[in-house]
Amino acid sequence: MRLKTALLAAAFAVLAVPASADEFNPAQKAEIETMIRSYLLENPEVLEEAFGKLQDKRREAESAAQRQAVSENQNTLENSSRQAVIGNPEGDVTLVEFFDYNCGYCRHANSDLQKLIEENPNLRVVLKEFPVLGPPSVEAAQVSIAVNTVAPDRYAEFHDKLISSENRVDGAAALAIVDEMELDRAAIEKAMDADNVQTTIEEVYDLANSLNLTGTPSYVVAGNAYVGAVGFDTLQASINEATCGETSC
Repeated sequence: MRLKTALLAAAFAVLAVPASADEFNPAQKAEIETMIRSYLLENPEVLEEAFGKLQDKRREAESAAQRQAVSENQNTLENSSRQAVIGNPEGDVTLVEFFDYNCGYCRHANSDLQKLIEENPNLRVVLKEFPVLGPPSVEAAQVSIAVNTVAPDRYAEFHDKLISSENRVDGAAALAIVDEMELDRAAIEKAMDADNVQTTIEEVYDLANSLNLTGTPSYVVAGNAYVGAVGFDTLQASINEATCGETSC
């Protein structure tokens, strides 16, 4: 606002105001430019204010584009045949998490996810394998997808064990949990070779790209996308929004 006032003051200060900027003569233009430069040098905080407004507009535009992408991809986000579902499969509120088994923030945030499930009996949680931290993460995701294919009723237990690991995990570490749980390793290894595994990972990569999700964990709930371990309170507020239309029910 101050910058606009300064510009107007500069224009009025130069004799009369022409109908358009193109009608300023060279002397008038030079005087206005000098006045504006002097004003900005004396009040540099105006530039900071203008830059802040620009950043706000960009964030608003990015957020709007992301919400639109969520809406356009909602069916794949929530109902893909290639996803794992924990919590209440028949729940009327769906939270989607994009995760990597080697992501420290994902491991830390798993306690938030478990608390959300415990405190929201109608919460349906969709887990998307999003291995972004190198080949070991891809290997672990391949085993995980195969477990969900062969023994979907044991997937939640498998996931909790693997995401709770304190060490970097890979295919071997994931298969060690398969053995620990006494699952059918031969069937799981066979499922790992099926096209479905790679197709599932590619589907998640495509979704993440469409939604501009740049890291793990990322969440989608109530039409909103969140990048990073935003915490229990933020996710609960969004669940409340989906449940009762308010951030606090």
